[in-house]
Amino acid sequence: CLTGAQAQSKVLTEAAPAVGGFSAARLTRLDSGMNAWVKQKWVNGSAVLIARHGKIVFYKAHGYNDLDKKTPLDKTGIFRIASQTKALTVVSVMMLWEEGKFSLDDPVAKFIPSFANERVLATFNPKDTTYTTVKAKRQITIRDLLTHTSGLGYPAIGTPAENAIYAKSYMTGGVGTKGQKLSDAMTRLGSLPLFFQPGEGWKYGLNMDVLGYLIEKWSGMSLEDFFEKRICQPLGMKDTWFNLPPEKGKRLVNFFQGDSTGTIQKQASV
Repeated sequence: CLTGAQAQSKVLTEAAPAVGGFSAARLTRLDSGMNAWVKQKWVNGSAVLIARHGKIVFYKAHGYNDLDKKTPLDKTGIFRIASQTKALTVVSVMMLWEEGKFSLDDPVAKFIPSFANERVLATFNPKDTTYTTVKAKRQITIRDLLTHTSGLGYPAIGTPAENAIYAKSYMTGGVGTKGQKLSDAMTRLGSLPLFFQPGEGWKYGLNMDVLGYLIEKWSGMSLEDFFEKRICQPLGMKDTWFNLPPEKGKRLVNFFQGDSTGTIQKQASV
């Protein structure tokens, strides 16, 4: 998901820090800190907007959108928000819960049948990535997904077992994913093992991804359309999109990832 502060700046008005109850001296420290992060190469650039009670008390950008070309970072740029998309997902889920589309204690298998016979990882052999499982004590529920207590893991940033098992089934964390449908990936996920018994632990996992697919099933809309029509349009969030309109493309902030040596590489702005 992508978002920018431009739409909000048309509603909020700028004011002195004291008007919003902020310390000008402390905000100056933030300003100098942002500049220092760029000089120390901790980040290529950063943009910060702080507002309270309808007043913008701090709105600045430091650094570069393209370090090689020394292109300044525009504070009205549109950024990829990655896992902050989870906030929109949870709001969407609770909207549909209020509409009676499901119960929080409904099993996920009620809506995605591949989750009906969940197994939990028992042993894992890192030499050949084989593993054994035991039967889950109970099915995972919508409540488990919302609280990250389902037992689902996360690709690439999880344990060696999570990374290997998910990689073999082409489960990804979403960034840079092409040629996959959410419905296919989440159906496939249901056949993979959990990493602890449902409700007996907490793990940052693919729970919100499953909820994203459930939103589609409950609403009859794509996740992108639901966000746009039920949340973004009513709130005037004109710069928040899954797929950025061509006319806004120049405002898309470059995306950087570290390579195997730790060197930051610019990725294609798609």
